[in-house]
Amino acid sequence: MRRLRKTKIVATLGPASSDEKTVKALHLAGADVFRLNFSHGEPHDHKSRYDIIRNLEQTEGRPIGILADLQGPKIRVGTFEDGKVLLEKGQTFRLDLDETAGNSERVCLPHKRVMSSLEKGTILLLDDGKLKLGVTEASETHAQCEVLIGGKLSDRKGVNIPNAIVNMSPLTDKDRRDLDYALELGVDWIALSFVQRPEDIAEIKKIVAGRAAVMAKIEKPAAVEHLEGIIELADAVMVARGDLGVEIPLPEVPAVQKKIINAAKNSGKPVVVATQMLESMISSPVPTRAEATDVANAIYDGADAVMLSAESAAGEYPIEAVTMMSDIAVQTEKDPNYSKMMDAKHGPLEATTADAISAAASQVASTIGATAIVTYTTSGSTALRASRERGSTPVLALTPALPTARKLALAWGLHCVHTSDAKNFSDMVERACNTCFQEGFARPGDRIVIMAGVPFGTPGSTNILRIAWVGEKPLAK
Repeated sequence: MRRLRKTKIVATLGPASSDEKTVKALHLAGADVFRLNFSHGEPHDHKSRYDIIRNLEQTEGRPIGILADLQGPKIRVGTFEDGKVLLEKGQTFRLDLDETAGNSERVCLPHKRVMSSLEKGTILLLDDGKLKLGVTEASETHAQCEVLIGGKLSDRKGVNIPNAIVNMSPLTDKDRRDLDYALELGVDWIALSFVQRPEDIAEIKKIVAGRAAVMAKIEKPAAVEHLEGIIELADAVMVARGDLGVEIPLPEVPAVQKKIINAAKNSGKPVVVATQMLESMISSPVPTRAEATDVANAIYDGADAVMLSAESAAGEYPIEAVTMMSDIAVQTEKDPNYSKMMDAKHGPLEATTADAISAAASQVASTIGATAIVTYTTSGSTALRASRERGSTPVLALTPALPTARKLALAWGLHCVHTSDAKNFSDMVERACNTCFQEGFARPGDRIVIMAGVPFGTPGSTNILRIAWVGEKPLAK
């Protein structure tokens, strides 16, 4: 199955998309990676969806990535005597650790570490930013606040603290259980919510121990401030615009989105843009013009993937949403300005043989009109270098490691093929030519560019660039 676009699509599975027929339809419509959202559902729900995806992978013969998205430490207020209260601007309101039902004067904030992180001047945003409190006095057990923006506040509404680093791990006890379960299932990516510092990534990578790749969700101002260090440790990043749009002023979100995308691209790490991309398609068969433009803008910026959340998980038109996102990507990438923008946004190369060969492969392929670049990869690093070039020539990533092929399904422009490793130099060339023919990327007489490393099967040894002709009689599948 050859996609007619290089930007990948991540589709979240949920109540509207949990049966075999729908999951298959989503994949055929354009979903390259499926997201399991551990903020909702029970373990058996995720197991069922996981099994459906893996069975589909075998049926279709294409590696499919699976992303497990951990909930993270969602901070919420407690409950109220009457279920809700009305807070007036200018009044005082107390947050404390007392778990008794709250009223118009106080409510429980049942997070000791959060409470200890508050200080005079800290701003609290409640219910997705609808209400705003300013801390006037703080201790280990309570925070006295002034209501800056009032409104109705009901049971267990969320709390965001944009201008403070909260003294708590992004891994809750629930997350640790979900992480163990996701790794036991065999997912390819773990997304960590509410990352604040590079140390958060180091913590989860120590637990994961190479069993999956780690994606950092950038949704806190502290994460934006520590972006370089987080990207260095993470395997990929997500522009999680939901909480990010609450924690920073909305007018700043577009610029921050571009900053994150550029930083990830320059580091050669995949970057996903998420949240409300086609939000209206939860209940409408077509998106708004603004939403279509939003998706296109993320693609023009060079994002590796764009993501659907409720649109595919709980919406009325999950297949139509994926189809629409794919159609927008195809049309955007056809724009001559798109390739020009990709050419103009090359990140700095590292002074390594692998980076030099990756850059040369893209240039050679363009110069000679090659129909494909073939990269042999074991760990995925060579393929990611080829992806970072954002070249116009299709890239086939051949790997003997199925987990690597699944992980690379997220990366821009990579067509992943699970195959046995080359035995020798002539086998490498023959296998590359045959695969390009079989996968529909080349016909007899076409030229392809091959990147590989000798000795074969050695991770990080990319040191060969070869131009090859596809023979008149390629081997059949």
